[in-house]
Amino acid sequence: MKLVKQLAALLAVVMVFALFNFSMYRVFTGRLGNNFSGASQLKMIELEKYLPFQPESDLARVDASVKLSGDLPVLDGASALVPVYASVIENLYPQGSVTYEGGTFSDDNYYGENFASDSVMQYYNTVRGYKAIVDGDTDLFFSGGPSEEQKKYAQEQGVELVYVPIGREAFVFFVNQANPVDGLTADQIRDIYAGDCTNWKDVGGPNRAINPVTRIAGSGSQTRMEKFMGDRPFGLKSPFAITGGSLGYSFRFYLEGMVQDNSVKLLALNGVYPSMENIQSGAYPLVSEFYAIYRADNDNENIQILLDWLLSPEGQEMIAATGYIPLAKE
Repeated sequence: MKLVKQLAALLAVVMVFALFNFSMYRVFTGRLGNNFSGASQLKMIELEKYLPFQPESDLARVDASVKLSGDLPVLDGASALVPVYASVIENLYPQGSVTYEGGTFSDDNYYGENFASDSVMQYYNTVRGYKAIVDGDTDLFFSGGPSEEQKKYAQEQGVELVYVPIGREAFVFFVNQANPVDGLTADQIRDIYAGDCTNWKDVGGPNRAINPVTRIAGSGSQTRMEKFMGDRPFGLKSPFAITGGSLGYSFRFYLEGMVQDNSVKLLALNGVYPSMENIQSGAYPLVSEFYAIYRADNDNENIQILLDWLLSPEGQEMIAATGYIPLAKE
């Protein structure tokens, strides 16, 4: 009799655990198995694809009439703009000006950079890059506009930064390919990130929670998104949002040309898809300039030579060849 009771108790425990595991599968694992959520995973670029003076590098090469010598400006930039400033070095700088700690490129650290201190190419990325340009560690920084914190840091250091527009790019929103939603309005996106809209069914999709994914504070994408939100604060995300489908944001070429994630699709915004034609015509509503940025007190004469070239037909041809959008002709 005692053995029967022990076996019954053991069976009850097994059934409880089985029921718990089944419930967890239904609530979490089962929903995540086909939840079109992988849209916004943080992806790092393959920096090795954009190294100057390497024949296999994916850089824009033009017949440049300008070649720099002497005091060569040190270039740095946002991840999304690596193809631009690396192409500048490829076209204007002498061989041997990009150097590496240990003599060769290595991708063993977080950002994949091991540029030597005397290299004209650096890769601090946006979050660290604004500090580097303010501190004088680099001469030209290629990026979108700064965050409020980055502006404040420059002001606190008594540094004036000069922003020279050199090209344009679209800010885009995206979801997993399996998500049936093909477009949203600007107001719908603001509602989602403010926490007022939490289910895809409210914007024409299935009955599934929305997982609004944000980026690192100070990054180019996050700074642009904060500008897009305007006065509306980001809302608190439900802990159950991870069981739903993700919504993400980035810059068009970074997503399509650099990361090349075929599992995601871009969304139309206010009924306009971010095609090259719609971006160039101005029909797509979120197109902004990106900049070459330098300290106003930097007296390196090559900075102005480089900037003049970037704004020339040759330089704008290079911008277009990288996959970005040249400045509109006046």
